[in-house]
Amino acid sequence: MPATRLRHWKSVALTTATVLVGLTVPALTATPAAATTTAYDSTYYKNAVGKTGSSLKSSLHTIISSQTKISYSAVWNALKVTDQDPNNSSNVILLYSGVSRSKTLNGGDVGDWNREHTWAKSHGDFGEVTGPGTDLHHLRPADVQVNSIRGNLDFDNGGSTVSGGGGSLVDSDSFQPRAADKGDVARMILYMAVRYEGDDGFADLEPNEKVGNGSNPYMGKLSVLKAWNEADPPSAFEEKRNQVIYDTYQHNRNPFIDHPEWVEAIW
Repeated sequence: MPATRLRHWKSVALTTATVLVGLTVPALTATPAAATTTAYDSTYYKNAVGKTGSSLKSSLHTIISSQTKISYSAVWNALKVTDQDPNNSSNVILLYSGVSRSKTLNGGDVGDWNREHTWAKSHGDFGEVTGPGTDLHHLRPADVQVNSIRGNLDFDNGGSTVSGGGGSLVDSDSFQPRAADKGDVARMILYMAVRYEGDDGFADLEPNEKVGNGSNPYMGKLSVLKAWNEADPPSAFEEKRNQVIYDTYQHNRNPFIDHPEWVEAIW
């Protein structure tokens, strides 16, 4: 059953903050992560609800690290299910461009779609290895040419229009997705930062405030990703995708789709 949420999580958080006005709180204490409720809070997330900061991040890492891993070749067929166009079951919706394209056009030629690693696989040098290289929570179908333009760039605001990119922008050191995908990208990047902490043979992935991170296991810019998370809340498409990955493939969830306010609670 899809998780149910109390909508307008930002408004709820602000209401909570208003109630707390006048109370003395320790410096640098994050707002309690309780602005959204889901059907998984009493089960899947029971050890994370109510925590903040490093304690919340650590609890979520433990929770989401329990997953079924798939091969990189299996990602092709998985994406045809996770990213299916809700209005045309023969197509997938492409990240960045928003185009609906035939599932059969997966490949490497112009006009095809391929497997985009939102956390660029060179950032941490994990390639296409089973694990971070095949994690569906950050892999999305994308137009071959748009994917090539994005390359391994970090994320930031600004740039010139990407041809066929649905309003995405690019410059020499960063990429800005179209408005409808900004929150999706932010939540995928921050999922990776929580899931891969360097304790399973892979690099410790972390967001930072830089662009041009190259092969270092970092992705920027954190402040921009946080703003995108707030500006573009989880859509029904994103929520369904999270559920399909949980039910059918990896059996773990992206907690920032269920609880977008946990981004601020951690970072």
